[in-house]
Amino acid sequence: MVSVAMVGVVCIRGGKLYHEHLYWDQASVLVQIGLLDPKLVPDNMKKQGLKQLPVYGVETAQKVLDETSHPSNELISSWDQAKVNNSDLPAKQNLPMR
Repeated sequence: MVSVAMVGVVCIRGGKLYHEHLYWDQASVLVQIGLLDPKLVPDNMKKQGLKQLPVYGVETAQKVLDETSHPSNELISSWDQAKVNNSDLPAKQNLPMR
């Protein structure tokens, strides 16, 4: 079984389907079916310190269903919530309303 998190953006005009866009995480599917191994990192990226590809398998879909199922931001090695504060955010801009 393969679990896939998907997002569908649908536009309806005049009561009819006008267009749709479906977005899904192809890498997580490839990991689940065994066609992508996150531990196989290209040599040039290993030299930059990358230890594994930034991709998960079924955990991705599980996280969508239950946000407490897996920790967040483990794929970003430099992530440190302690560093995030209001001074890191860009200044608020007052843009004209249309």
